[in-house]
Amino acid sequence: MRQGLLCVLLIMFSLGHLAQAEDAPAPDNSVPLSLSAGARITDLQQRLDDSERLRGELSQALKNADASRESSQLAQLRKENQQLRQQLDKTASNPGFKLLTDSQQWFVIGGAVALLALLCGIFAGGGRKQRRQWL
Repeated sequence: MRQGLLCVLLIMFSLGHLAQAEDAPAPDNSVPLSLSAGARITDLQQRLDDSERLRGELSQALKNADASRESSQLAQLRKENQQLRQQLDKTASNPGFKLLTDSQQWFVIGGAVALLALLCGIFAGGGRKQRRQWL
């Protein structure tokens, strides 16, 4: 195992002189790097300002569109609410207005019949006590 590491180390040292970096030739531009970077920074800042201004305008337009859409929905809901109130008033003022539905009426009638049967059973038994036996 040590021989394998030794071989790898020798190969790395032998190829090391080939991997040395060389200086790249200077570009033809005679403008120093700091001036071109400063111009690029200025250009990017200008683009950022333009983008921020455009984003503000678009967000304001979106808010206006949302407000107009909400106001139209609100007006429609108010109109529908007013129509429903008028319909309710018209139905309530109708002499044939029912407080209970058909199923609720049958439930009340059934309860009244059961109560009447209970009272009839109590009064039919009389006041005396009788011992009853179940077979």
